[in-house]
Amino acid sequence: MLMGRNIYLILILLLGIFVFSSCSSPENAEESSSDSKNDYEQITPEKAKELMDSEENYIILDVRTDEEYNAGHIKGALLIPDYEIKEKASSMLTDKDQLILVYCRSGRRSKNVSKDLAELGYTNVKEFGGIIDWTYGTVTE
Repeated sequence: MLMGRNIYLILILLLGIFVFSSCSSPENAEESSSDSKNDYEQITPEKAKELMDSEENYIILDVRTDEEYNAGHIKGALLIPDYEIKEKASSMLTDKDQLILVYCRSGRRSKNVSKDLAELGYTNVKEFGGIIDWTYGTVTE
């Protein structure tokens, strides 16, 4: 009877080890998502400005509305509102390996669009938040 109880306890212990070892922690899940192809990089507005000053082949993507864009945007920015990105990306962003710097007003829409672009196969997407944190000037052309 004692031997049967020991076997039962060992089986429960092994089952517990199996269950807990198969669960991944959020840290591990985050690490694996950053290794995946469907990812983008979050950068600061300062880093975005550095890239604009040092790179030649890039797109600044404004994902706000027409009205927001017309009120002021980063010079040279291409407007594709967030709600149109899946429909227009392939025709307006033809090089999936080109550096794309994405912003909106506060950072929420730019994060969503950056994720969408990565899922569509764009490989060099960098999201730098909102224009409210941009200190390098805007235009109303």
